[in-house]
Amino acid sequence: MIPVTRNGLLLIGVLFHLVYLMSIFDIYFRSPLVHGMTPHKIELPPPAKRLVLFVADGLRADKIYEPHYNKTVDRTEELAPYLLAKIRTEASWGVSHTRVPTESRPGHVAAIAGFYEDVSAVTKGWKMNPVEFDSVFNESRHTWSFGSPDILPMFAEGASDRSRVDTFMYPPEFEDFSGNGDRLDTWVFDEASRFFANASQPGSKLSAMMHEDQIVFFFHLLGIDSNGHGFKPYSEEYLGNIRYVDSGVQHLVEQFESYYGNDGKTAYVFTADHGMNDRGAHGDGHPDNTRTPLIVWGAGVAKAAPAPSGVTAPGHDAFSKGWNLGQYERKDVNQADIAPLMASLIGINFPLNSVGTLPIKYLNASDEFCARAAQTNALQVLEQYHVKHDQKQKTEMFFKPYAPMHQATNRPEQILARIRQLIDMRRYEQAEQECSQLIKMCIEGLRYFQRYDWLLLRSIVSMGYLGWILYSLLFIFKSYVLPAPTSCDSGANAHRLGDSGLVAVIGLLVFAMFSLVFYKQHSPGMYYAYVAFPIYFWTDILQQLPLIQHLCSSYLRMAVRWRPIAFAAIYVLILEALVYAYFDRRVYSVAFGILAATWPLSVSAKFRRQHTMLLATWSGFCLVTSVFTLLPVERNAHLGLVIAGGVLITLSGLVAWYFSSSFTLPPLGASPKQAREAIAIDRLVILVETLLVGIATFLGPITSKETERRGSLPRFHQLACWAILIVSTLLPFVHGSRLNRSARDQHYLYRLVTIYLAFAAPFVLLTVSYESIFYFSYSVVLLLWLSIERALYYEKAENQLLAPTEQTRLSDLALQRSSSSTARPKGAQTFAASRTLGLSDMRTSIMFLFFVNVAFFGTGNVASLASFSIDSVYRLITVFDPFMMSVLLLFKIFIPFFLVSAVFGVLNRSLELPPFSLFLFVLSTTDVMTVNFFFLVRDDGSWLDIGMSISHFCISGMFVLFTIVLFVLSHALVGRVLIPSSGSVKPARKQH
Repeated sequence: MIPVTRNGLLLIGVLFHLVYLMSIFDIYFRSPLVHGMTPHKIELPPPAKRLVLFVADGLRADKIYEPHYNKTVDRTEELAPYLLAKIRTEASWGVSHTRVPTESRPGHVAAIAGFYEDVSAVTKGWKMNPVEFDSVFNESRHTWSFGSPDILPMFAEGASDRSRVDTFMYPPEFEDFSGNGDRLDTWVFDEASRFFANASQPGSKLSAMMHEDQIVFFFHLLGIDSNGHGFKPYSEEYLGNIRYVDSGVQHLVEQFESYYGNDGKTAYVFTADHGMNDRGAHGDGHPDNTRTPLIVWGAGVAKAAPAPSGVTAPGHDAFSKGWNLGQYERKDVNQADIAPLMASLIGINFPLNSVGTLPIKYLNASDEFCARAAQTNALQVLEQYHVKHDQKQKTEMFFKPYAPMHQATNRPEQILARIRQLIDMRRYEQAEQECSQLIKMCIEGLRYFQRYDWLLLRSIVSMGYLGWILYSLLFIFKSYVLPAPTSCDSGANAHRLGDSGLVAVIGLLVFAMFSLVFYKQHSPGMYYAYVAFPIYFWTDILQQLPLIQHLCSSYLRMAVRWRPIAFAAIYVLILEALVYAYFDRRVYSVAFGILAATWPLSVSAKFRRQHTMLLATWSGFCLVTSVFTLLPVERNAHLGLVIAGGVLITLSGLVAWYFSSSFTLPPLGASPKQAREAIAIDRLVILVETLLVGIATFLGPITSKETERRGSLPRFHQLACWAILIVSTLLPFVHGSRLNRSARDQHYLYRLVTIYLAFAAPFVLLTVSYESIFYFSYSVVLLLWLSIERALYYEKAENQLLAPTEQTRLSDLALQRSSSSTARPKGAQTFAASRTLGLSDMRTSIMFLFFVNVAFFGTGNVASLASFSIDSVYRLITVFDPFMMSVLLLFKIFIPFFLVSAVFGVLNRSLELPPFSLFLFVLSTTDVMTVNFFFLVRDDGSWLDIGMSISHFCISGMFVLFTIVLFVLSHALVGRVLIPSSGSVKPARKQH
């Protein structure tokens, strides 16, 4: 049954969208991990006794491989001469391709455990294991790890035997982005030297353990990542850290060789977990983030074999053209391939959940060893396929196996028999090819079972979203469009089927049928929720058939029937355009251009004459604002633009202060002296907020310069920045909001100005480029939009806007509507009291939705937080703290939404609409976008596309919750404002 209250609809909407937000993880991103496999390892002596793994966190492939021009010495030089020398003499090398999210945890899991952690698992934890998985460390006899407390514990805590993995970690406060990050690597290298000193004591337990086989040493080097975040990947700090890591690796290798007497039994692997883009960020699928180096040398590793002079070795492309490594074969791998490579080198079990393919080209071993290594790799992946197959066969009522694995000549046992036969016949290369084909088939089979329930679930989810759209629209039509039911109607049961109980019983039977199937198949509990919502929605819609028939008959009686169809079609087309805008921000620039040109022309000639300056200003600022979505989201710090934006906002604050006497109102019933004092205080608030903006304009850039000069964040500057952020943010909540019960009513324009200036100071503090200019321009456009909508509404009501002295208390609006006609002219009172949603309100709704999306994409791509520079938080915090840094970054991103919510709150009251009516209309129709994004979610192809598709769906799916938050925020921020009324007859304020 459609809820009889607005709150009932909101509650259902919140629950529905929270549940369905998880649907993509059950459909597209279910955990790939299975358990119960038999471990496999190569049944031949391994080439190495020990493995040394170096992970240079945040190192891009091109930065270590390409020559670098050193301005100091005026020559081109190599940043990593030792590692590049290894490539030219004894190493195999290439580019390791990572996957999204390009963060430290997933990157290390892929390289060390051999599988790509599913997105839903990543959201469950940062440092520890959200799901159980096997790794090279877990399969080793013993592992010693050195480095960051953010990475090391997850492999130590996840080991089957905790004592098998030792960790040596520096304190978390070492991770301070304000100074040079190479001190983190210095700690690792120094700790390694102390470790070797302890191991050199004859007869010690540590010495005995270090002389065993199948042991691993892991060195996590975080300095490059820290310097990339703090100074950018093109900075001298980042590039110098590469030089330092290169020399540190050289020194460590010499220590290993010296300790083990150059026994030739040590294998070395140098790689990175992820790269970094030019803005000093990572996380998305940009090639700068996904391409990392891989250099492997030592025991069991194929040595470099240079191609003849003038001949380019295999594997090279345009990316590696300028690296001066064209003579040496480039052997690219997927990041998960590193785990089986390391397992092969030291002869341990392949990690049970690994889906990596062993890169045979990296091995320097006998042909038989390589073939058996490939066979072991295939057996290990096949084990996962068998477990997954058996699980599905056991639970599915109508099981369909993966067809390619059940063909007459393609069954796994037949392929394995052929592989064994080829190895026995010493046809090793053919055996390796068969193993490669089997691995590909197994991975495709695993993928098939991952997608097994796609058709059913996607159909259910689609029906759920479509049902919600129609369900909520029926409520809106019933509550805000159609006239209220008369006394002879049955109230909430008006326009409902008489035998609606039968429809409800049928709905329950359908739900019971689905529940039985899910129970038999041991489906997750969320499946029941997924199917419950569409059944509930569509059952209620069927019960509302009389209402639908009434709407259709009302439509057929309309004199001009094409207008609603045209408005609805245009509305949907605009929603589809907003979907496309998620992929191309330039759509907003085109939209601003259209608004600048067409809206002034679409109003009446009388309106244009009366509001010429207003419309001209609107067109001008629309064109100015359109520039920002043409600018690249990847931008470098530009303090000049920061200051320019701050100065614009400060000047606008001074202008507002100068004219504030025209929209600053005294308390009701105050004496002349009290009135003057209250107005002076209100004007002082504007002046203080403007002063804070002016201080922030110059304090931010000065703090950045001082931090760069000193190598640390100055304490005084940090405290000053925090003080401005806190004081300025709290001002609008303390002065005039509903949170302050003693706050008096304020003119709506005064209230909006104080909100604008209050959030301007923290926004400027967190600005690194043109964002503050966008804030100024965007705010002006919002105010102009409010002014035009109000003027259009009052023109429609055939009333002129009243002077600031002609106010009514909006909080008493309902009482005014019920008061006698002597308080308002009859026509004006009827216009307000009978106000329902009309076609013109669709324009207001889509404009609100447009401005919300512009706030999302005006200065970046909110689908990827990496498009917003983390530099913006360094004026407040530099010690690595993912939570606090994310909070500050999100606060900056959300500030434009505070403005649009406040303006929309005032507009909703100005148009004398029922509270939340426009919000409800927006949130009921935006799921047209959500359905688009649901079918655009990808789990294959470009990893940039995969990550963005997830983000787009989540943003759109969360829009209902976000809209509710915006409404509550606008209600709290705007407070008890006074808005010019279209129906007052006296220039006085009435109190009821």
